[in-house]
Amino acid sequence: MRLLIPCILLSGPAFAQAKSGWGNVGKQEEKGFSWTDPLWPEFWMAWTPATLAVFVVIFSAIATVGVLEVVRFRDGLERRGILGLTTTLGDRLFITLLGSVYIFLGWLGIFGQPIWAPLFAAVAWGVFVFWRI
Repeated sequence: MRLLIPCILLSGPAFAQAKSGWGNVGKQEEKGFSWTDPLWPEFWMAWTPATLAVFVVIFSAIATVGVLEVVRFRDGLERRGILGLTTTLGDRLFITLLGSVYIFLGWLGIFGQPIWAPLFAAVAWGVFVFWRI
């Protein structure tokens, strides 16, 4: 019995190492989705899913405004807003995008991350610009 106890005590850690220890050192861990991992690691620009989403949204907005200007509002839908400027849909989109950039840069400069609050502020700014300016 005295010989059996040291054998059991010494073999326990060996079984634990076999399950999750040194045998798994060289294996790659499977990771889930990440917004910050590059889509194409060897490409010259770090295209992450977040940067791709931003560019897709911007170009989709430009395309939508272009189609609306050509198909629906041929005269340009000019409007005089609270700033006293006469603006078209393209002008309001530009003011929205420019203001959103300043909102995000100001937030990052003052508070840092996370950036959910400036996202909601930028959407509110865009609604305000298209509604009143």
